[in-house]
Amino acid sequence: MTPEEAKLREDICILAKSLFERGYGCGASGNISVMTDQGMIVSPTNSSMGRLDPARLSLVAPDGAHLSGDKPSKEAFLHLAMYEERPEMTSVVHLHSTHSVAVSCLAEVDPSDVLPPITAYYVMRVGTLPLVPYFDPGDRALAEAVRDKARHHHAMLLANHGPVVAGKSLTDAVNAAEELEETAKLFLMLRAEKTRFLTQDQVADLKVKFPS
Repeated sequence: MTPEEAKLREDICILAKSLFERGYGCGASGNISVMTDQGMIVSPTNSSMGRLDPARLSLVAPDGAHLSGDKPSKEAFLHLAMYEERPEMTSVVHLHSTHSVAVSCLAEVDPSDVLPPITAYYVMRVGTLPLVPYFDPGDRALAEAVRDKARHHHAMLLANHGPVVAGKSLTDAVNAAEELEETAKLFLMLRAEKTRFLTQDQVADLKVKFPS
């Protein structure tokens, strides 16, 4: 193992633990990955994001073959689908974070763009958030649904499940996932209030100034 890979594995565990300790997941939910020249490093199945071991992270080939480490997350195929459609992305975070999951269960949301543009940072880090229809956990058909949305989006919300967010770096993916969860929380807090969201012109201006 190179020093660079060892450092990357440490970073994955540190950031995953930070997410877990701040309530972005519970138990063995959620998974995180980084694509490298050797393959995809991903958290193992039935592992807590708060207690990952750098040496036991799974290494998976682009075709899904398990190369080394513990058995990979059963949702590793979601990550691979995202990487295949968006090769410029090098990291994927999938969470079962409370507020995002709550929003994913709401009946009256726009499936083409679930959350409104509440803040500039949400627009900059997430942008448009489509809703992926519900599939049973581990259903491989979910990979094709994720692939379809990934052609045009680097973040999406799985119905009754949680968010999948990709980034051009591990830090970018984590920051975007955190921003999505915070926006979901704000959205739920503001549902009964008369709210001023960003205008279409303000959103368009942000996308020009801060292209994703």
